[in-house]
Amino acid sequence: MTNAGQIVAAFRDIAATKSLNEDEVYDLIRDGILAGLVKIYGPNVEAEIDINEGSGDIEIIVLKRVVEEVEDESSEIALEEARWDDDTYEVGDVMEIPVDFAEFGRNAVMATKQRIVQRVREGERQRIREEFADRVGELLSGEVQQIERGKIVVMMNRSKDAEAIIPWREQNPRERFRQGDPIRAVLKKVDETPKGPRLILSRGDPLFVASLFKLEVPEIYQGIVEIRELAREVGGRTKIAVSSRDDSIDPVGACVGLKGSRVQAVVNELGGERIDIVPWHPDPEVFARRALAPARVAKVISDSTRQVITAIVDEDQLSLAIGRNGQNVRLASQLIGWQIDLYGSREWLERGADLSIFGEPPPGEVYETADFPLSELALEGSTLAALETAGYHTFLDIIDLEKKDFLAVPELAEEHADLLLGIIDELTVVEGEVPADDQSSDAALESLLDEKTEASDDESEEKAEDSKDDDEDEGGDPNEEEVTNEASDVEEDSSESELEEDGDEPQS
Repeated sequence: MTNAGQIVAAFRDIAATKSLNEDEVYDLIRDGILAGLVKIYGPNVEAEIDINEGSGDIEIIVLKRVVEEVEDESSEIALEEARWDDDTYEVGDVMEIPVDFAEFGRNAVMATKQRIVQRVREGERQRIREEFADRVGELLSGEVQQIERGKIVVMMNRSKDAEAIIPWREQNPRERFRQGDPIRAVLKKVDETPKGPRLILSRGDPLFVASLFKLEVPEIYQGIVEIRELAREVGGRTKIAVSSRDDSIDPVGACVGLKGSRVQAVVNELGGERIDIVPWHPDPEVFARRALAPARVAKVISDSTRQVITAIVDEDQLSLAIGRNGQNVRLASQLIGWQIDLYGSREWLERGADLSIFGEPPPGEVYETADFPLSELALEGSTLAALETAGYHTFLDIIDLEKKDFLAVPELAEEHADLLLGIIDELTVVEGEVPADDQSSDAALESLLDEKTEASDDESEEKAEDSKDDDEDEGGDPNEEEVTNEASDVEEDSSESELEEDGDEPQS
């Protein structure tokens, strides 16, 4: 066969670029040559194609069945024609006709080429399907090949033949890329098109943030820290809820990193998008408090039937809880999966809400309602360790416990239980109970009011008697007038002395 070695060498070069093994190369050659023979002999042609791996020679033999009358010229030959070469042929024998590749015409060569190219493309598409079908949600890297009509065409680093794009709706509007820029994105889905599988990448999906944290935080990659919930508004803000399988590892601290190095790497990749990391909690009320961070929530009320959380915050925390254009409360609602109705304390009271439902003390009294860790209490190390082992970490976790509940905690003695109950009594106020200081102040106020009432009554009686005496003595007493004048002179003298002491001159 003419230049057979060069042809095989060329096919091997193609195989190297397309990541094909040697057996796949020979199958491609056989299939391509068979497609060329179809152009020469017909659609039902049968052939034996042998390729010498050492020399690269290709031997092609077309097989035809000997028959009396030919019905299919591509696979049959007449007995008379077969006996031109060999008189021993009989009906039913198979005649072997050697074919040189030089006999292939233009059409046969084009058919061979098209079949090989088609087989190579089909192999590439199948490998792309097999490689990326199970990698949805995984972070991929590549290079921006071109930007056309808003979508970014990406050339993947490891699979350069894979067609990958980032549609406009999956991009971050705050980011701008140019041709040749390195880019990372998460694989959202593998889309089937007439030209084969197409990889749809995304930089706007919440999975992109989760993949970046998995890349930056080893604890997440190892499965120690788990991302439980995630809510995102592209280019603006992201809220992420994390939990830890190991009590000794703080999930939020692991994601933040030393001096914020880990979370800052994610923020830089997102183009400065703000990220809030909160600890996940199974209780919707507790989770809602944490999800509304950085705002401090005064009270939450849950309605499990409607899956609605009513959150009340102080007036100075209201704008922080709402966020810019309602972004903070909206993302918090998406994070917990419940609807959040947010009220300021003033609005809540103006709506006629019951103070007992609000959970606030009566007007004029301020009680501390914020939670704090048990480590801030004056507890022994063994007691604190026993409570944390039992799952009690904060004051609100133990505030409703009774003595039998404390005694059920392993390694917690009765005196420790009594001590804890005493601490709870000191730090809490029972509804309807008036503190001793308030009782004494109320008693003092009441006695003061009684004294002022008695004094006013005596003064009223004296005035009544004076008026009665005046009525009886209509003519008046000159001595009385002199006494009155003297009293008024004394009053004027006293007022003048007071003014002089104050530094003001008396007016004449």
